[in-house]
Amino acid sequence: MPSSPEMRASDRDRDRFAEILRDNYAQGRLNLEELNERLESAYAARTLGDLEALTADLPAKDMYDLPIPASDQTALARKEGGGIVGSEKGMRGAWATYASVNLVMASIWLIASVASGGLTFPWFLWVAGPWGAVLLAQTLFGYPGKD
Repeated sequence: MPSSPEMRASDRDRDRFAEILRDNYAQGRLNLEELNERLESAYAARTLGDLEALTADLPAKDMYDLPIPASDQTALARKEGGGIVGSEKGMRGAWATYASVNLVMASIWLIASVASGGLTFPWFLWVAGPWGAVLLAQTLFGYPGKD
């Protein structure tokens, strides 16, 4: 049954509108003085129309809490860089990380080889090889989920 503005308000109705007012205060739409005035009016309200008048200038839903449509999410992901490795900037970062880590590992291998008196097995290739292959494939062919 649709509610009429002349219908008497219940305590539950008053509490629900008071919560709406508190949420809008928390979001910065009301200052403390306005909140207190409206809360007093809400708890003194007799009809649903009196309560609705207290929130008439406030949005029914917070626009920041609304879900983003799927079509806008892909555009937003492209604008923000497309994920971890989804953009050119992300790929450059991935290659820079790869190069930095492998440079450190190769340096450790070289120092260990010199200290042992001869070249040892280049163990760092067990990390550099597969990681480099994956990065190369992503650079050349993209990755699953890329538009």
